[in-house]
Amino acid sequence: MNSLLEQLKKRRLALGLKQNDMMMRVGVSRQQYQRLESKGNPRLDTLELIAKGLNSELMLIPKEKLSAVMAALEKEPSNSQSPDSGYKAENVKMSLSDDPWQGLLEDDT
Repeated sequence: MNSLLEQLKKRRLALGLKQNDMMMRVGVSRQQYQRLESKGNPRLDTLELIAKGLNSELMLIPKEKLSAVMAALEKEPSNSQSPDSGYKAENVKMSLSDDPWQGLLEDDT
């Protein structure tokens, strides 16, 4: 699994956002965000703000439940997902272990 900082960068790029865009989303300057993505050790409240800016949630998953969570994330979305969300299972080229955000990348903004 990629580090959390690598996952944040992948999520930002998947949403088509530049580091400068994070200033408007979470109030962090491009320089601060760049430093965080490259080698940062952010505080928990900073991570929560960034997750919100990336339309994401932070979770603490017990190791014994990790495989069940990963399996649930790899399943096709239920019928409750809106049909116009743009997600197509056949278009997913990477496995969840390569991209933990697959299928969750549509931006509502």
